[in-house]
Amino acid sequence: MNDVAVESQRQSVTTSAARQLATTTKTRAQWAALTPRWSLHLLPWVRVDAGTFRVNRVRVLDPDDRRLSFAMDDGRPIVPVTELRQLSLFRSADDDFVQTVADAFEVEHHETGEVLVSEGESGDKFYLVAEGTVEVSTIGSRGQPLRVNVVGSGEYFGEAALLSGAPRNATITVLTPSTFLTLSRSQFEELIGANPDLRAEIEAVADRRRRQRAEVDEYGEHKIETEAGHEGEPLLPETFVDYEERPREYALKVVQTIMCLHTRVSDLYNEPIDQLQEQLRLTVESIRERQEYELINNPDFGLLPAAASTMRIKTRTGTPTPDDLDDLLALVWKRPAFFLAHPLAIAAFGRECTLRGVPPPTITMFGSPFLTWRGVPLVPCDKLLVDGRARAEGCSGTTNMLLLRVGEREQGVIGLHQSGLPGSPEGLPGLTVRLMGINQRAVASYLVSLYFSAAVLVDDALGVLEDVEVGLYHDYR
Repeated sequence: MNDVAVESQRQSVTTSAARQLATTTKTRAQWAALTPRWSLHLLPWVRVDAGTFRVNRVRVLDPDDRRLSFAMDDGRPIVPVTELRQLSLFRSADDDFVQTVADAFEVEHHETGEVLVSEGESGDKFYLVAEGTVEVSTIGSRGQPLRVNVVGSGEYFGEAALLSGAPRNATITVLTPSTFLTLSRSQFEELIGANPDLRAEIEAVADRRRRQRAEVDEYGEHKIETEAGHEGEPLLPETFVDYEERPREYALKVVQTIMCLHTRVSDLYNEPIDQLQEQLRLTVESIRERQEYELINNPDFGLLPAAASTMRIKTRTGTPTPDDLDDLLALVWKRPAFFLAHPLAIAAFGRECTLRGVPPPTITMFGSPFLTWRGVPLVPCDKLLVDGRARAEGCSGTTNMLLLRVGEREQGVIGLHQSGLPGSPEGLPGLTVRLMGINQRAVASYLVSLYFSAAVLVDDALGVLEDVEVGLYHDYR
């Protein structure tokens, strides 16, 4: 039967013709990269009127040595002078001597399972961990092996061996194939042998650190002396509270872009969706995504770089186990608010819980379910990258997990912003949208800016679990 015959038998209008008279129901522009950004909702925000936020603290008398960064020279790791001077042992030495020490380090490679140092042996080497991880363990009072710590890249151990051959108080075992820079006591003695003044100065530094520990609390801060449980009229201690002379200041940072829109588009194509508002909405969403990324990764104020070296721990076996999260909770034990982790890290933790038969309970926040551990929610955030990527290919790689205490009153982590800016949309403090003008091509330009920062008020408000492997799966059979 030909088309003409079919057309003559048709009894109603076709759907394709009828659609020409119908109104299409449309959605706003959908964007796959959009995330819930729960961290921005959970972080308390403090108004900063002058654009700068100062964190005043009790003076730290015994600052912790931070982790070292290594450079590569023809595939060989080297430690720059500026990094080596971070160690209290070399802070007072001149640059020439520190450079000589840096040049004297030798490269050593060790495989998994090798024992570098045994407890009770005399120490004779100082180790800088350039790559890999080692386990620090000791023997408990009942003869059982106790794991003290896991030391990774950028950390060091054995500095006391440079000054004395006292027996080591722990055993060091290599966990992963590792590369070290080592300096023996004999090499160090040879370097300072011709300079007795320098030897005396280094020994004085070590002695001063030992004596200073009586004047500081467990956080390295100036100790406030008190007396308790006394009777009669004993001589009470005299004390005072000392402050940091150069406290940390956080200046608000900015994320900006220029959004362009042809006036013809905004004039003629505004129904049913306002083109200008839609363009601004998506632009602001993009800026807010970048805001969350910077809050976590910015080298100046981001949470990952801001975490103190004493508040960073390594996973015991690579995967995030309940034991690892318990260790993190032991670090941030004062009112922990929430974990922050990549969704793949949370999934890896869930698998470890399933393997052990301890499924984590869930709670509901913002209308969505969240896994919890010890009552603390695990909040997903793809800005904690896996091998440098937000979306890990093949669901494998390593990442980090954070645990935060939040709030200014709790001496925790806070966000910083400035409200009341001209051109700021309602409900989005720190954001401004300003018309820059219309050029000769009738294109209007809008400057979109977001001012913000973050501050860690006290070091123990933020803990990091490092080297979290997300690609291990188990055969539950």
